[in-house]
Amino acid sequence: MSTHEVTNQVPPFVGSDFLLDDATLREAVERWAGPSAAAELAPLGALAGTEEAQEHARLADTHPPVLRTHDARGNRIDEVEFHPSWHWLMTQAVGAGLTAEPWTRPAGSGAHVRRAAGFLLWSRVEAGHGCPVSMTYAAGSALRHDRTLGDRWLPALASRDYDFGIRPVSVKAGAVAGMGMTEKQGGSDVRANSTRAVPAPGGPLPGETYRLTGHKWFCSAPMSDVFLVLAQAPGGLTCFVVPRALDDGTRNAFALQRLKDKLGNHSNASSEVELDGTWGSRLGDEGRGVRTIIDMVGATRLDCVLGSSATMRDAVARAVHHARHRSAFGALLVDQPLMRNVLADLALESEAATLLGMRLAHAVDAGETELARLGVALGKFWVCKRTAPLVAEALECLGGNGYVEENGLARLYREAPLNSIWEGSGNVNALDVLRAVTREPTTLEALTKELHEVRGASTELDAHVDSALAQARSLDPASADAAFGARSIVERLALALQASLLVRHFPGPVADAFVASRIAGHRGHTFGSLDVDLAGAASALVERAG
Repeated sequence: MSTHEVTNQVPPFVGSDFLLDDATLREAVERWAGPSAAAELAPLGALAGTEEAQEHARLADTHPPVLRTHDARGNRIDEVEFHPSWHWLMTQAVGAGLTAEPWTRPAGSGAHVRRAAGFLLWSRVEAGHGCPVSMTYAAGSALRHDRTLGDRWLPALASRDYDFGIRPVSVKAGAVAGMGMTEKQGGSDVRANSTRAVPAPGGPLPGETYRLTGHKWFCSAPMSDVFLVLAQAPGGLTCFVVPRALDDGTRNAFALQRLKDKLGNHSNASSEVELDGTWGSRLGDEGRGVRTIIDMVGATRLDCVLGSSATMRDAVARAVHHARHRSAFGALLVDQPLMRNVLADLALESEAATLLGMRLAHAVDAGETELARLGVALGKFWVCKRTAPLVAEALECLGGNGYVEENGLARLYREAPLNSIWEGSGNVNALDVLRAVTREPTTLEALTKELHEVRGASTELDAHVDSALAQARSLDPASADAAFGARSIVERLALALQASLLVRHFPGPVADAFVASRIAGHRGHTFGSLDVDLAGAASALVERAG
């Protein structure tokens, strides 16, 4: 036997159809957006699994963006140079309508569900470029409330044409949006922002114009065409629409100080930005900046749930793919009982995350604002928190091969913690749940109604729901004990919501195993510790996973 003969190695993870192979996602699209939406997404699902798409993802991650502060003659240009594969990925995402298009569609049309499914599918290919895609989608939610600024920006942000470059929006086929909230002295405490906004009537922008001066510590995708920025106006913290280019073709003051050297998300440029007399149009009233931008934050938080669900799904699919082609100890890994336990447990987590994300997108479509308000905060905390341990376990299914860059899991592992940090860390979201439950009681009423849709289907779930809701109703917002225990109540409510959705839409092995393991406690503390009485369901769960 030749030492160069390759045996028992797994074929490349290419050629699968990401929509067709994901029963939970496909059925969610058909349920809440209709068969036509699923048919429209079919080409994107097929493209996502191709060797071409996977190679562009690798190249975009391997060749991070480069900051060009000056041109050859010393002029300040503040541009970021991206690898061609980044532009290919963006072209596909924008062309599939994954940006602000749903905000231009009729309410109840299923546009947000279709877009959410597309975002989940395409985020599996490469997560970094999903950042500007997400921010562009989210910006539409805030801009639609101002007719003048909405008419100016929404058509370009909703366009299916990707048009890169700093030029006035009036001459662009499409535009991409970003946001600038975080400052070095405040972090998540945006009310501590020190960037100043001085009224400057008659400026070169529509609406009430101001000059902004300050420093933004994290500004992702700085090559976007427009940004929603928070700054302190005379009346308090206020939201502003800040373009990179003014109508006369000159560039707005927007100095890129440096790009962040991040753990993951390498394809995406995250920068520090200096604003120095930068022009901005006021969006909303002075002093109402948080209230104005909260819709955008809610939309990006939903995308954090969807993006983390995509990372989970891709990690599970890669682990199952490996197990179906790799033999050890005389049998394929997928046929080894303990490996089946691990894969089934991972698949349960992934399916529950996907279903929750899609239900929340449906809430946006259906105008269920109270359920979306609380459910997104719950999902943002729980799904994003569960992603890192899931990816670590999936990586371990490949053994040493999982720790090697060329097999895809290493990139997913670096990406896994990010969505739990973006748009408010775990603590911020847990405290936001407490705020919603105690100060906006209609949100808890909406969640209660949703949970009671499956009342009587499971005694274990009923008991869990009753206990969790009672705990939520008894919270005292002024008590330090409530804040100290915030994560516990958020976990319980999130699990209740996931379990109720699975029982409602996937009765049988999936729902039964989830309730038994996550609600009734028939498992240990690590993935792959499902009780023996769930062994019969494991094969069905793995079969659904890939």
